[in-house]
Amino acid sequence: MKGTSVIPMEHGRQVDLLNCADEPIHIPGSIQPHGALLFFTADGALEGWSANAPALLGLTPELGAPYASLDLPPAALELLVEYIGPGEPEVTPSMVPVCIGGADFDCVVHAALGRVTAEFEQREASADEVALFAVKAHASIDRLRRQKTIEGLLSIAVEQIREITGFDRVMAYRFRPDDSGDVVAEARREDIVPYLGQRYPASDIPVQARRLYVLNTLRSIIDVNDTMVPLLGAPDALALDMSHAVLRSVSPIHIEYLKNMGVGASMSVSIVINNRLWGLIACHHMSRKLVPYSIRMACDVLAQVMASTIHSIESRLETGLIERAASTRTKLVEDLLLEDDPLETFGRFSDAILEATQAQAQVTSYYHKVQVRGDVPHELAEAIVASLPEGAHDLVVREKLEDWPEAIRDRLGKWVGLLALPFDPAANGWNVVLRVEQIEQVAWGGRPEKTTAFGPLGERLTPRGSFDAWYQTVRGHAHPWESTVLSNSRLTLAELVRVMNSRRAQTEATRAQLLAMLGHDLRDPLHSINMAGMVLEKGNSQPTLGKRIQSSTSRMQRMITQVLDMSRIDGGLGLGVALEPVNLTALVEDLIDEARLAYPTIPFQLACDEQAMVNADSGRMGQVLSNLLSNARHHGEVGKPVRVCVRVDGKEAVVDVSNAGAPIPPELVATLFNPFKRASLNNPRNRTGMGLGLYIAQQIVREHHGDIAYRHDGNDVIFSVRLPLL
Repeated sequence: MKGTSVIPMEHGRQVDLLNCADEPIHIPGSIQPHGALLFFTADGALEGWSANAPALLGLTPELGAPYASLDLPPAALELLVEYIGPGEPEVTPSMVPVCIGGADFDCVVHAALGRVTAEFEQREASADEVALFAVKAHASIDRLRRQKTIEGLLSIAVEQIREITGFDRVMAYRFRPDDSGDVVAEARREDIVPYLGQRYPASDIPVQARRLYVLNTLRSIIDVNDTMVPLLGAPDALALDMSHAVLRSVSPIHIEYLKNMGVGASMSVSIVINNRLWGLIACHHMSRKLVPYSIRMACDVLAQVMASTIHSIESRLETGLIERAASTRTKLVEDLLLEDDPLETFGRFSDAILEATQAQAQVTSYYHKVQVRGDVPHELAEAIVASLPEGAHDLVVREKLEDWPEAIRDRLGKWVGLLALPFDPAANGWNVVLRVEQIEQVAWGGRPEKTTAFGPLGERLTPRGSFDAWYQTVRGHAHPWESTVLSNSRLTLAELVRVMNSRRAQTEATRAQLLAMLGHDLRDPLHSINMAGMVLEKGNSQPTLGKRIQSSTSRMQRMITQVLDMSRIDGGLGLGVALEPVNLTALVEDLIDEARLAYPTIPFQLACDEQAMVNADSGRMGQVLSNLLSNARHHGEVGKPVRVCVRVDGKEAVVDVSNAGAPIPPELVATLFNPFKRASLNNPRNRTGMGLGLYIAQQIVREHHGDIAYRHDGNDVIFSVRLPLL
């Protein structure tokens, strides 16, 4: 092949913003001009060179010439032997310093795809300077390894790399699952614009560039104003793959991007974890800058140490997240077994659930009642639950607006990410966590100013222009649900289904108990009525018979009413309250008057009577207060008064019903508002109680958007009802 003519080698086609994602940047056909390049066949025949090689290296290359015949420094030839000579060839790059024509070069040799490449990069720093920076890099490694947080690690890394390299700005990017990147750490000159906190779209690093960042973890651009030097080779030669080349020329789109940012030189170091581009150390200089190869390799080693440390930190954090999620799951299941109202239980665990799922809001539904945690409007929460599929038994996952039914899309606003667990399909039981769209979470720490001069590829190639384009592409997209979150959610769903099935079995057993109890407890009042009727039939008039019949029928009526109310609640129908303005103080006074007439031996006292108007169903609210008066009468100390106080507390009306008595044991307080409590069944002080009164009272108060609670103060047992004031 000696004497064969050479021509510029094939290179990537001209590109613009529309086709930059397809640009073949690994075969540019040219190099940066601060060095020269030679490439050989696997057996050592010269196959091509950069156009500046004769002048820069002082040789006359010929196609097909053996490598050993070239007038190269002995150290460079010895290094080539390791890649071309007999035996297993080296593949990873190696470097040796050489001197050619009085100038210092770093000779870098590597092999790939049947070719051996020798690059001669000029070095402007002395060997002593390079050695000094290498010592600094070694000290930095120990500091990085001692870091316990990713934030601390990246903050120290950018400071150390800036000190080692002398760049005007060093930034650490962290990439998200969608490949957009945030600037999470920055060291810079004080007089240049900060980029900390900004996010850049995935499109700023096209797919093929991302692949090269993983394959060749360090990339250096010496001067954005340089004119690239073409590679020369035989007319039929294949384009040289320069994926591992240190002198590879730069995409014109990337050059335009850097110019529009005011950057004169750059260096990037990849942080690769599990063969994925986790992050990037990006270095910018406002003018030309050549960092020696050895110092760049020291930065590359730092990045590898960072990747290893980050992987360990993330693994530890993920393990902690899994452990916390498991602990939350265990406690949630335990409480659901003990407590009656799943809505209240999920509400109590909402903070832990939101932390485990990294969501911003929670919506829980049970028997068509909806509870919200977060700034989701209640009407929207109900619509979100209604949009979920009926009878679902697996997670429902939505990450973007298009995943939702079309009818609800216009109402969602920022809430486009959904992860829903159908914990009780038969009762329309859902626990839903929501994420906002990504654009809601961008925190711009300071946008760079627009550049006044733009190249032919336009304004898009600026940080500001990139953000504008990204803003449009991520509208309606939430952050994807992570695999760890999804796997934890599936485990949680399995446990929730198990516990709800157990609750249903307990409910059925309770139903059977209720029917048996009704059959037994209704027998006594029926027998009393029957005997009184027989006496009346025989004409034996006794004044107590009427009272006995009235008492027995009242007991039966109360028991039947409670069973019917229980049935309505259990069936998800609610109690059907009809709200209207009610004078709560007057209602309480009427109920106390009735109690005094019915039980003249028990002192009922109205301790305070502030005026309070509420929106209420007077009949149902009377049922609640009558139940509390009855409980106080049955369980209070004999001879001590039952006291009632109506007061105003902020925007709420409060009714306190108290009786003298010892505190309720803590183990009973936990189930105080549950139905069919053992403490109520067969209680000698309340023989007709079925344990439904407080449970029904709580449901009534909740349907009034209020609350009912127990406390013990001094020697008094106090039940308080709170309702919103009109």
